[in-house]
Amino acid sequence: MADPMTGPLAPLDDHEGLPAALRATVRGDVDFGVTARALTTMDASNYRRVPLGVVAPKDADDVAAALAVCREHGVPVVARGGGTSIAGQATGVGVVLDFTRHMNAIVRIDPDARTAVVQPGVVLDELRTAAGAHGLTFGPDPSTHARCTLGGMIGNNACGAHTVAWGTTADNVRALDVLTYAGERARLGQGWDGLPPRLAEGLRALVDGELARLRTGFPELPRRISGYALDALLPERGSDVARAFTGSEGTLGVLTEATLRLVETPGARALAVLGYADESAAADAAHLLLPYGPLTVEGMAADLVGDLADDAPGLPKGGAWLFVEVGGATPDEAAARAAALSRAAVADGAAARPGVGHTVVTDPREQRALWRLREDAAGIATRMADGSEAWPGWEDCAVPPARLGAYLREFRALLAHHGLRGAPYGHFGDGCVHVRIDFDLLGEAGVRRFREFSGDLADLVLAHGGSLSGEHGDGQARAELLPRMYGPELVALFERVKDLWDPAGGLNPGILARPHRLDENLRFAVLPRRPVPVEFGYPHDGGDFTAAVRRCVGVAKCRDASAGSGAATGVMCPSYRVTREERHSTRGRARLLHEMLAGERGGVVADGWRSEEVREALDLCLSCKGCRSDCPVGVDMATYKAEFLHHHYAGRLRPAGHYAMGWLPVWLRVAAAARLGPVVNAALRPGPLASLSKRVGGIAAERALPELAPEPFARWMARRVQARRGGGPEVRSTSEVALLWPDTFTNHLSPSVGRAAVRVLEAAGKEAVLPGPLDKGLCCGLTWVSTGQLDRARKVMRRTLDRVGPALGLPLLVLEPSCAATLRTDLPELLPDDPRAAELAASVRTFAQYLEDYAPDWEPPRLDRPVVGQTHCHQHAVLGDAAERRLRERVGLTGELSGGCCGLAGNFGFERGHYDVSVACAEEQLLPSVREAPEGAEVLADGFSCRTQLEQLAGRRGRHLAEVLAEALDVSEGPDRESGRK
Repeated sequence: MADPMTGPLAPLDDHEGLPAALRATVRGDVDFGVTARALTTMDASNYRRVPLGVVAPKDADDVAAALAVCREHGVPVVARGGGTSIAGQATGVGVVLDFTRHMNAIVRIDPDARTAVVQPGVVLDELRTAAGAHGLTFGPDPSTHARCTLGGMIGNNACGAHTVAWGTTADNVRALDVLTYAGERARLGQGWDGLPPRLAEGLRALVDGELARLRTGFPELPRRISGYALDALLPERGSDVARAFTGSEGTLGVLTEATLRLVETPGARALAVLGYADESAAADAAHLLLPYGPLTVEGMAADLVGDLADDAPGLPKGGAWLFVEVGGATPDEAAARAAALSRAAVADGAAARPGVGHTVVTDPREQRALWRLREDAAGIATRMADGSEAWPGWEDCAVPPARLGAYLREFRALLAHHGLRGAPYGHFGDGCVHVRIDFDLLGEAGVRRFREFSGDLADLVLAHGGSLSGEHGDGQARAELLPRMYGPELVALFERVKDLWDPAGGLNPGILARPHRLDENLRFAVLPRRPVPVEFGYPHDGGDFTAAVRRCVGVAKCRDASAGSGAATGVMCPSYRVTREERHSTRGRARLLHEMLAGERGGVVADGWRSEEVREALDLCLSCKGCRSDCPVGVDMATYKAEFLHHHYAGRLRPAGHYAMGWLPVWLRVAAAARLGPVVNAALRPGPLASLSKRVGGIAAERALPELAPEPFARWMARRVQARRGGGPEVRSTSEVALLWPDTFTNHLSPSVGRAAVRVLEAAGKEAVLPGPLDKGLCCGLTWVSTGQLDRARKVMRRTLDRVGPALGLPLLVLEPSCAATLRTDLPELLPDDPRAAELAASVRTFAQYLEDYAPDWEPPRLDRPVVGQTHCHQHAVLGDAAERRLRERVGLTGELSGGCCGLAGNFGFERGHYDVSVACAEEQLLPSVREAPEGAEVLADGFSCRTQLEQLAGRRGRHLAEVLAEALDVSEGPDRESGRK
């Protein structure tokens, strides 16, 4: 093995003893297992490299210890933060240093000096929150600000929307503590004093000998991120070693601590949204707004926004928009500045043409809704309007802002020349454009076109005086093309600098200096070339499970641990937010599935559907479906989990909980038919028999089992129909009739909800009837789907379709959100060839949706009291809650329901081993919101799981909105009116 100070690494071959040596010297976590390696094979780029193992160091001494062991064994090291890099820098074949687990402390904030000292694993938003207490912030803010780390931002010289005001990360770095691969400690700032003597001497000699080249070889751009920033070492620039190190992509040293500049935040902000005919018009106008001192000048076009514009009602007319944020000491001052800027834009002409508009948004909530469009773009752009895939690779080129319009016109022409499509967006005020392009990276011809286009686009960018990277760094995606930008002599200097810092080549080899080819190590190369046999239809992915898994591009919105805080209404990803483990994030699970599918072609997971590593990662997936809506690319992990469980247990004995909870509709129906409710309830009350039942059934010992209702809802309905109609036939097709779905939970466990809904429907002029024979069970199949018993689920669904019969296609009111979501999505996706499934799915309505659509003139009673509770996760993800919000507003229920997931989530919270996570999920939002509720607040919970969790953990009774309205009707109409809760 070569000396780490003088020669290159030995080839990666036999590293026996490396894990043991690391465990003996590192106090942090050392993991060479399948799961840890699979989780770090990829970042958010097109690239994939398989590491030997992962180390999560406790502190700088741990980093030094890990580096020493890796040097001894000739193993390269890759530093990794949030894994959101788009150029492939956070992947590697040696040991990955994960800084997010332990080295994630904000060491101190000095509000007087306006600086912060942080460890590399600190998530940007955590620093912004802490600094915000002093009226300060860290200026650079990539769209991944809720999960990217400061170490990763320094590695890539990250930027974000506010660089027109506050600069790039390099502009905001004051000092860096780093370790070289050789174990030398350095304190980087301005000047050479903090460097090891041999490194200081070598760098000073390089600068002195190349002054002319360093002074003339670097274009002056606000977003020049490509290459090493060696011009920062010039004497007239203060020999700023910290600035030169920033953006070196982990190839020179390992960061252990950073001192950063903080900036003062405006007292108020306003957002001017300016419409333009197309993106080129918006790009032409962007640089003209810079003299007005904006905080942002962001651009995007209609082909990116698509249907998402419906969620942002403040978006004015246009084919493209500029989001221009301005600040002020007061809201009025900010609004006045935004209005003045809007007038200037209109006077310029492009924003005053027919068919476009402009608006000033001052309400913070409306601003957040608009910014979500922009921040989710990195994920949204991975799907074209027709559903086809698009990928990064040329994600962030930058040109002089005044040339952006001309560049975009030629860029669109270049796309067309190569037969490609993409939706540009980004930091128009900085001349930086993001785009995902529909490269075919699965076949040889497509990869060749990717390579040819990359060369042509590099030439186009350089013809406009631009930089190959304007934000995310070069990594593997662009570094091969750096000689076109800088010339071979300057690139040779890059290699000399790399060798001075890292003579052994142990830090992130193949990245930036002496890079891999841009078409090597593509993450798609190991995936199956043909669709694998699966049960669900995957209609949005052409029936291909592999394509569904490919949806995860790694932008990691699921790692946003703040997504469920405050007034946020997001759901994804509850298990990650309480465990903070990557394998329990949506991205982590998708990575494991990717490696499982790779299998014999080089995947880390070798045993396919039987993989215990994949099963363990999916075990804490609550099947909340939150990722189906909250993930920018619509990853649907609940469906993937059901698919996996189906194959994993095929022909094998399942966990007891799958039989107890998965077959719950059958057990409840048998008990009801035999009128065993009182006997079952007595047996399941706390005591030896209940304990034995839970042990045998795989149910958590801490859980109380819900009681069966004395009379099922369907039986109550049968009596009611017989009494009203004298046993005559039911009418099913007039406008006076409402079809009410008798779901298992309403029918057997919570019939008061069904009776209340009947009461409200009658008040609205509707007669409730069931959509099938009253003596036959109707079931959506939810419990079999959630436990992966898909053959049985399909049989149940077909039988249900047969029994619905003539009612098929009529509006169907489903009270239980999880059952409504199953009928809306799982039913047609499990029975894609049965047209009845799609017809029934299209007919499903929630309680509020039904009243809004089919009883629009009904005036509900006024309640006029505050409300707390939680929007059901399946309602949020699949059904939408806009109608519920409008109905609550009409009846005077004021306040917002919390987001997140209750944590019970059907069978999940009842299963043995899930109790602690279930409780932690409830404590994340739901329980605090109920405890802090004002006096007299109504606790709403439309889902049976949510109501059960509230009762068992908080001792509070949550009610379905139907129950609340029925009670109000009874009060308003007097005691002689039959009670809907009777």
